[in-house]
Amino acid sequence: MADVLSQSEIDALLSALSAGELEAEELPKEEEKQKVKVYDFRSPQKFSKEHIRALEVIHDNFARIISNYLTAQVRKNTKINIQTVEQITYEEFIHSVPNPTIMTVFKMPPLNGTVLFEMNPTFSFNVIDILLGGNGERTHVNKEFTDIDKNIIFNVASGLVSNLKLAWEDVLDVSIEIENIETNPALNQTLAPNEPVALITFSVEMGKSSTFIHLCIPYLSIEKFLDKLVMQNWFQSNEDEENEHIRKKIRNRINNVEVDVAVQLGKTDIIVDDFLRLAAGDVLVLDNKASSPVDVFIENELCYYAKPGIMGKKMGISILDSVRKDVESDE
Repeated sequence: MADVLSQSEIDALLSALSAGELEAEELPKEEEKQKVKVYDFRSPQKFSKEHIRALEVIHDNFARIISNYLTAQVRKNTKINIQTVEQITYEEFIHSVPNPTIMTVFKMPPLNGTVLFEMNPTFSFNVIDILLGGNGERTHVNKEFTDIDKNIIFNVASGLVSNLKLAWEDVLDVSIEIENIETNPALNQTLAPNEPVALITFSVEMGKSSTFIHLCIPYLSIEKFLDKLVMQNWFQSNEDEENEHIRKKIRNRINNVEVDVAVQLGKTDIIVDDFLRLAAGDVLVLDNKASSPVDVFIENELCYYAKPGIMGKKMGISILDSVRKDVESDE
């Protein structure tokens, strides 16, 4: 910590500056330490931490769903857990994928572009081995995928990918459109090499084997829906839906309540003696003209103006306007 100058030392310093004995540049300055964050323009960070967290929550649910699905398909206890969610470039993803592999290319409308789901050879051949009657415990297989292998694994991959619809349903209503399956990742040039993607890595434990599968979502696919990946909006949306449900329920209850409706054609004042002398055929003159609107009362409250008339063999009214009442506030 720097020493604190006394008042006399401050005065002496100011005097020296005024007399020109000391230049301002000669005053000691504290070293300013600035923290500089390295930014790589070749790999821009377009996914925020909030977006990464939202993708992790969505696909953690996806991992649980496909765990149950795969267990039912291979009749073997399978555990799938999400490991990492990170942003990399498309080129880095392609270079990290082994050749051959099983890469499912599909679309998720209304998301734009294509999404990639990669299942490495160890996982793919283990699944194929189990479905063909084996135990699925081969540790390493060094061969190309045959047409039969591709057809078998295509059905499994299609089932896994289709469950993304369930995982995304609370965020966005998507549909799954599978285009094809590639075994050579280098041939899949759907994106520019430096295009940022979200790479979601899942660990798969099936019997004694342990391996990984990957889901690659390009930034361009979800760029227009980034607001949906803000978790705060999810809770707000759920709250709005709940409030709307309550409003509809209250509205339905109110709609079934019976109320008294009365129409006042007019009014007049008479004395008690005339009232006692009233008989059939007497005529009372009202204060309202026959062509003028009549008052409609709901539970003794004036609410509408209407025009009287006849509907079939019954009398009726046609609402002309509502009564706008000023709200009185306590002062």
